[in-house]
Order: sequence, then C-alpha cells, then structure tokens
Amino acid sequence: MTELRKSHPVPDRQGRSLYSDDVQLQQLLQLYLPAAVCKHIEPLLQEMGQLAGGRLDELAALADRNPPELQYRSRSGQDAQRILKHPAYVEMEQIAWNRFGLSVLSHRQDVLGWQGQLPPLVKYALTYLFVQAEFGLCCPLSMTDSLTRTLKKFGSKELVERYLPRLIDTDVDHMAQGAMFMTEQAAGSDIANTETHASQDANGQWRLYGDKWFCSNPDAEFAMVLARMEGGAAGMKGVSLFLLPRDLDDGSHNHYRIVRLKDKLGTRSMASGEIRLEGAIAYLVGEPGRGFVQMADMVNNSRLSNGVRSSGMMRRAVAEAEYIAQERHAFGKALQDMPLMQRQLDKLRVPTEQARTMVFQTASALQRSDAGEPNAYALLRILTPMIKFRACRDARKVTGDAMEVRGGCGYIEEWSDPRLLRDAHLGSIWEGTSNIVALDVLRAIRREGSLPVLSEHCMALLDDAHGISPGFAAALRKAFTRAAEWAGQTTEHSSEVLARQVASGLYHCTSAIAMAWEACHMEGAAAQERMRLAQLVLVHRVLPRDPLQQQVIPEEWLNRQQQAALRAAAPAAV
Repeated sequence: MTELRKSHPVPDRQGRSLYSDDVQLQQLLQLYLPAAVCKHIEPLLQEMGQLAGGRLDELAALADRNPPELQYRSRSGQDAQRILKHPAYVEMEQIAWNRFGLSVLSHRQDVLGWQGQLPPLVKYALTYLFVQAEFGLCCPLSMTDSLTRTLKKFGSKELVERYLPRLIDTDVDHMAQGAMFMTEQAAGSDIANTETHASQDANGQWRLYGDKWFCSNPDAEFAMVLARMEGGAAGMKGVSLFLLPRDLDDGSHNHYRIVRLKDKLGTRSMASGEIRLEGAIAYLVGEPGRGFVQMADMVNNSRLSNGVRSSGMMRRAVAEAEYIAQERHAFGKALQDMPLMQRQLDKLRVPTEQARTMVFQTASALQRSDAGEPNAYALLRILTPMIKFRACRDARKVTGDAMEVRGGCGYIEEWSDPRLLRDAHLGSIWEGTSNIVALDVLRAIRREGSLPVLSEHCMALLDDAHGISPGFAAALRKAFTRAAEWAGQTTEHSSEVLARQVASGLYHCTSAIAMAWEACHMEGAAAQERMRLAQLVLVHRVLPRDPLQQQVIPEEWLNRQQQAALRAAAPAAV
C-alpha cells in the first residue's frame, strides 16, 4: 500500500501518525512540560496521533456525512424526544471520553495512569491532535469541561456533591455531558437583553421560561443557563446563572423541549438546536444577579479551547499541504522545490505556528493562574481573548489556502479539506464574535491591569532567549514596545474602533517573541526553522510593508546557526 501511494500521482496521507510526523510538536512538549510527564504521555500522544490520522479521521468523515436527527415521538406515539447519533459519532465519543478522558483531565487526579494533577497542556495537546480529525465533538468536550469548572467554582456545596460525580465519570455510558444555553434571538452578544426568566414556584423551586436560540449539544445531561429573575434588576444586573438538569429525580424529562435542530455549515457531526423552556426546574448557581460574571468564567475557558481547536485545524491543513508538495511532481520537479510553492507554504506555516505557540503560552498561564501565582490570572486574562480573536480568524484563511495546494481534489468531500474549511469558520463566531473578543482584550487591559504583566512576561522571554541575534532581539523589543504603547493609549482613550488592530498587534509581537524563545531552547533543524518563522512573523505581520518591494529577513537578524546555514547553501551570499 505504501509503495502504491508513493507512486500514485494523487498523494494520500491517510493512515500516517499526526504526532510522529510533527517534530515541532514533540520538541515543544519537551520544552513546556516536565520530563516525567512527557515520558508518561508519549505513548498516549502516539496513540492519539495514529487514531487522528486513521480510524478517527474515517469516523469523522462518516459522522459529517450522517448528521444527528431529532426524534420527536416514539414508534408507539409517545412524546419522547431524543437525538439519534450516527454510530461513527458514538464511537468517537468512546475514544474521547472512555479512552482519553478529555473532559475530565482538569478535574481528576487519577486519569491516564497518572497519579496527581496533570498540567492543562496535556489535555490541550491531546485535543490538538484529536481536532485535526474531528472538530464537532470537541464542542461537547469543551462545554462539559467548562461547565464542571464553573460548577466547582460557583456552585453550592450541595449542588457540587450532587452532580459533580457524574460530570467527572470517565465511562461514557454513565457520565454526564454539559452544555451552555445562553444565546437568544434578542440577546446574542448583549446579555443584558436576556428575556428568559426564572420564577419560584410554591415550593421555592426555580423554574425557567423562554426560548434559547442556539444550543449546541442540546440533549446534554446538564446545561448552564442564563435567565432573568422575576422582580430582579433591569439590564445585566438582573441576569443570574442556573444549572439545568435534563432529567428530574423521578427519571422523567425536565420541562423543556428541543424545537428543532440547526442545519449548519460546519460541525455537522454534533447536534445544535433551539430550546423552549416551559417551566423547567433549575438550580441557582452562585450569587443572584451575577450570572454574566460567572458565565464569563465558563466562556473564557471555552475561548481557550476555541484557540486550541483552530490551531489544530490549521496544523492539519498545513501538514496536508506540505505532504502534497513533497510527494506531487509537476514539470519535472516536486512542488516543494518551486519558489512560489515555497512562499505559499510559508504563508500557511506562519499563522499556524503562531497559534500553536500561543496555545502553549496560554495553557502555561492557566496552570500558573490555577496555582495562585501572582499576576498569572492577569496574563491569562489577556492571552485568552488574543488567541481566540486571531487564531480563529487565521484558521479561516489557512484552511482555504491549503485546500488550493491539493488542487481540484481539495474541493471534493472525500478529502479532509472541505470539512476543515467549513468547521474553521465557526471558531470566530462561538463564544464571542471577533469584535466582542477584540474588545475583551481592551477590557483585560482596563480592568485586570494585564498590559504591564504581558510586557513583563514578553521581556522575560527575550532575556532568556540566549541564542537570538542582537539585531533581532532589538527589533522584537521595539515592536512590542510600540504595540504596548498603542494598546495603552487606545484603552485610555476608549478608542474601540482600534480594538481589532490592537489585539492583532499584541498577538503578533507576543507570538514572535515566544517563538524566538522556543527556538533558543530547541535543537537542530527544528530550532532553526522556528527562529526563521519567528522572524517571518515580524517581517510579514508587524513591520510596515511596501507592496512593490520583496520582503526579506534582514541579515542582522540572523543568528550564528542561520548564518552558517546560509554560507553553506550559498557561500557568496554572506
């Protein structure tokens, strides 16, 4: 089979391990994780990488072609709503929940054969590989994880003791999945317009009434729901957070129904629907009137997951393009040896590697924040919307441009490209559209004092980047200083119209610095490649550009290894 594929004019990468092929990922994990953790999870990463490149990829394609269906009544005529999932989707659930426990890794200390709490990056690394095959299922995984986190943080002791065990069960036949019912027709990004209301019955039990317009994983066992308490304050202060169980204590279904399922552009494998609450029993979570603040904690956690998923999808798209360019020949040459293709691939690699670096940086900040490290929360608070904003937007372009490398086959649904392209467009919509998330970067600067913390973090990375050339270090410092000054001035003068530019500027400068730091702590060709990509970030995504002039990496930015490689390749060039 291998020889047949090598000789065939249409290269097919299916069956290859997405982890074994990714040397950069392997070295980055060694850099960011303790050696003992890396050694322990290596077989798991190998297994997930093989699944993502083979069986999981096949299941994802099947589930995408066979979306879930809503059954309204039983065959005997009883009103018994349930969502019918394709067997391929159910098998993917078994892989995600039973085999790898992706939704509980942050909440248990006895999973994957490890005693103690695994770093958040382990969960994100496994998800990063999983999503390269399947995006849709990652939404229920993320919402279950985030709902569990929010319940533990804000729920009463009684609620936690009652419902947490099912949320952190690793057996998919017994565990509970989570969802988030927040969006309404009149209240998309503006939660103050929430119309769903909560009133107490004669027994003091909260009951919810109203319509929720876009609810993914609508048959989840539990959902976090925003509702306005009857007689409460107007606007945002009147919105509270409730935990909504799907089933009541007597086994009957709670008082809400799924009106219909959405016919979506992407994430076709996973159900999204409209919910009508008809006196549904729910439980208050946290303080009355603090619903948005508490839900924001859940949303922020999901936003990081969005960045991870977009990063993973970009990596899959680029890896496919690189494989095609390596294996396919035209006009007597491999595509990868043609100058225009080399430039096209670099334009795909730069945003992809930026996003990967920001995933690692943000996951590390999350770990330090959860440990109570000073200033870590402020750092996490700005990195999260930065990656949600930029990586999710970049994924839309990268997946589309990578499709072009495959040519006509890339437009055919038998290949991964169309699915990646459709799914990538969702990242910049879920958990806050681009405008909302860019404004959240300014909010983090204004409310959390995140900008000086981010500046200190980036300068510390530069100070620890000992293999960097003085010229490139100076250029990075100057660029970040300018971006930070501009961000500070924009926030001070409430210039919301510049929020997207500020978010992009900080993201590009931060990722370039972090990538240069990574390169100085990596080895061999991977280190040189990462430094080159860090330099390309600054050249192509930060500095002013003349559209009529070729953009090249300045010679004074090259470190010793790059200069030596340049001399070896072209002695007269230096």
